[in-house]
Amino acid sequence: MRFAQYQRWWTDFSDHDVTYSFLHSPATILASLVTLILFVMAFGAPFLTQYTPFEPGSLDLMDAFIPPAWEEGGSAVHFLGTDGQGRDILAAIMYGTQISLIVGLSSVLLSVCIGIPLGIIAGYAGGWVDTVIMRLADIQLTIPPILIALMIDGVTRTSLSSELHDTVAIPVLILSIGVASWPQYARITRSGAMVERRKDYIAAAKLIQTPAPLILLRHIFPNVVGPTLIVATIGVAVAIIIEATLSFLGVGVPPTNPSLGTLIRIGNNFLFSGEWWITFFPAVTLVALVLSVNLIGDWLRDTFNPKLR
Repeated sequence: MRFAQYQRWWTDFSDHDVTYSFLHSPATILASLVTLILFVMAFGAPFLTQYTPFEPGSLDLMDAFIPPAWEEGGSAVHFLGTDGQGRDILAAIMYGTQISLIVGLSSVLLSVCIGIPLGIIAGYAGGWVDTVIMRLADIQLTIPPILIALMIDGVTRTSLSSELHDTVAIPVLILSIGVASWPQYARITRSGAMVERRKDYIAAAKLIQTPAPLILLRHIFPNVVGPTLIVATIGVAVAIIIEATLSFLGVGVPPTNPSLGTLIRIGNNFLFSGEWWITFFPAVTLVALVLSVNLIGDWLRDTFNPKLR
């Protein structure tokens, strides 16, 4: 009896439009598996590896520049090799991916928290309120997010000591990327709010004198947040790329707690001396992470957009 219930549940689940689309998209399945593996590696790093690559007391210079296990002179203990300070590359990638994911997810969350309320207010209120918010968004869209992040990082570097800056570097980076990316979410949400405010249920809510904040929160917000969150999935990949670019330039996270971009920059110094693995494996991890998140975001956009069905 219970088996029949499970079989019926699985049939209903597999026949659902979203599930059917997912199961018939090999690229999305592969991207989901890669993303899941990278998430587990990143946030399970303390349990999956015995190395703590960014604690100086745990490093041994005698282990420096060990090649990958399948190369001559390699060691199975350091499967992907080590860098110039004896850090295990695989462990460094795990912890570096964790930093990249934290920065990417947190900055997109901040952008969404700024952009969605402003977009709803602009689309519902209209008039001069809409004009002011959208012109601010247009002005900010003319400035690349990397330049905004560089400006904020420069201000913090000049106003804080080097030790204090390293302590707050990651929150400052999240703030920089988050503040620079809110306009796209505001524009998407504004479009949905402008459509929703003309519908009959909004007119009915106004007729019974429902306060405007309650209309925005209870009626408009649930109907416009879906498309914005789907776009935010792709925004995570963009945020990770911005963070990696800034870290590669040396203005992102501190070297004592590096992300994938910092690992690539460190390995780039040894690339032409033959230690290719120091930069190659972090670069491959970054490409795999960004590509997988982008593919998942594209699938979500295509699946939940009725015009593309």
